Amino acid sequence: MKRKNLFKMILSAMFLALALVLPFLTGQLQQFGNMLCPMHIPVILCGFFCGPLYGLAVGAVAPILRFFMFGMPPLMPIGVAMSFELATYGLVCGLLYRFLPKKKPYIYVSLIVAMLSGRAVWGIVRAVMYGLGKAEFGISAFIAGAFTNAVPGIILQIVLIPILVMALEKYTDKVSG
Repeated sequence: MKRKNLFKMILSAMFLALALVLPFLTGQLQQFGNMLCPMHIPVILCGFFCGPLYGLAVGAVAPILRFFMFGMPPLMPIGVAMSFELATYGLVCGLLYRFLPKKKPYIYVSLIVAMLSGRAVWGIVRAVMYGLGKAEFGISAFIAGAFTNAVPGIILQIVLIPILVMALEKYTDKVSG
């Protein structure tokens, strides 16, 4: 196995572990715990540093694995919808970061497009799941779930992730190269 692939596998395992553990830390904050979207950050970082396929895999597995290990998030409908959402984050930010120029503004472009894509996929999955259960999932429920309730997490991601990517990208290039 190539050294670079091994490095990506190790980083992916670390990001998966962070996705499992971070909700315990933010869960201590009564008002903002879930609103900080703690599983999103490691998955997005995995997409940036390990590439689209690793980001997709970590995003798809993290909510399901966390449910089987700790009982949260509830598997249906939250965990399944989150798996699609997080998988989209990892895939889209990994693809865009790979193909866009390696300049600072494109880190934000990759992040914001991934965040919007993931939330759109989450909304589609939730609508399908609610439709199968004969319940309504309207535009107001989508906006509340994808944006209004997630404002603190969105702000945190837009501030923190580009800083981490810029700070760590030179280091990971040296180590994996």
